[in-house]
Parts: sequence; structure tokens; C-alpha cells
Amino acid sequence: MRIPRIFTEKNLLSGEQIELEEAASHHLSKVLRMQAGRELILFNGAGGEFAATIHEVSKKHVTVSIAEHTADNRESPLELELAIGISRGERFEWVLQKATELGVTKITPLITERTEVKVNGDRQEKMYERWQQILISACEQCQRNLLPQLSTPIQISDWLPNVNSDVRFVLHHRDSQRLPADKTPASVTLLIGPEGGLSKREIAHALEQEFKALTLGPRVLRTETAPVAAISLVQYLWGDF
Repeated sequence: MRIPRIFTEKNLLSGEQIELEEAASHHLSKVLRMQAGRELILFNGAGGEFAATIHEVSKKHVTVSIAEHTADNRESPLELELAIGISRGERFEWVLQKATELGVTKITPLITERTEVKVNGDRQEKMYERWQQILISACEQCQRNLLPQLSTPIQISDWLPNVNSDVRFVLHHRDSQRLPADKTPASVTLLIGPEGGLSKREIAHALEQEFKALTLGPRVLRTETAPVAAISLVQYLWGDF
């Protein structure tokens, strides 16, 4: 039987017992119906993971005993940032999930000229919390122990001047340039637009900031398909695929 992986924000130390947060406890006791004695794997984003055993299950909380630590983080050697225009509903959430599974280091949600989602005030805070939970769930599933860094939404014009990766690509389906396989960068940034793509002005601004235009074949890819294709190619060339 598969051993569940659970993220916790609490400090983890071999030999200690901790009470898990309410959400994690509910998942283990009510959804998975796990009882005392069952094995778990815990991680908190600080690096590595801990073997653990359920010590006690109460009405609202699960107490676990922490065992040995394993240092493996399963991270790509390539530092990879995905900067992508915010799209509507499940499309953007799907991108967050798949980008995490594919090993992206950092995700930057961008507000562009064609972004249709309203991002402000309380709505932004709730969206960010939901996005963060999607990253956590994806890490639990794909066995990453370090969460990708998730930036707060930012205007593309404010973000572009501050990119400092070795290689920078802006996806542009009207161009013909492909990935240069002869390069060996340590860090890469991928810039992808929302539904409708980036505007001509935004692409021009990116090119002024030393981004290179990149196309992924003759077909126009949807905003949720393009990052999966681009990340996979980059990881194949320069990462750990």
C-alpha cells in the first residue's frame, strides 16, 4: 500500500512527536481513514523528508512520531522560472500543478495587457493561498520536498527589468527560433502569455530585456499547454529528464 506524503509547516526532528495541522489531520483520519500505527512521510519544505508513524488519532487531530530523515529533494540541477500570464479558473491551476511536477523552481504569475482575471485586495490573497495549496498538493504527489517559490502577481512591465537568469525565452508562435541545444545554462526563464498571448508591445519589451523569441512548432498551443511543452523540452536539454 502506498505510503502517504504529508506537508506540514511545523518543525520536524527525529525522535519527537508532533500534532499535525487540522487540514492534514482531517485528510489522514477522515479521507484516508488511517489509524494508529500507519506509516507516513512528512516534509516541511526545509529540505528532505522524514519517515513517521501515526501515534494517535483523535476527533480533530492526528499525532505522529517522527523517525529518520532522508536528505533527497529530487530537484532539477536547472534553476527554472516560469513567468506566465494569469488565465481564468482551472487553466491556471492546472499549469501550477504540472509545472511543479515537471520541476520548476519558481513560478511568477503575471498581469499582462490581456489578463482578464481581476487581481486585487482580498481576492488576490485568496487566490494566492489557493495557488500555494495546489503547489503543496503537487509536491505531496510528485515526491518533491522543496516547494517551488511562488511570487505574488506582478505587472509584466515591473517584472521584466529584474530578470537575471542565464537564458530567457518568450514564447512567440509567429517566430521560428527553436531551443539552442548547444547551450548549457544554469538558469532559464520562460515567459508565456495568458489567453490570447502577449501583446506585440509586451513581446517587444521582452526582447529589449535580452529575451529570445521561441516557437514550439507550427501549431498554436493553448496557454495551459505551452508551459508543459516548454518546461519538458528545457528539462530534457538542460535539466534532469
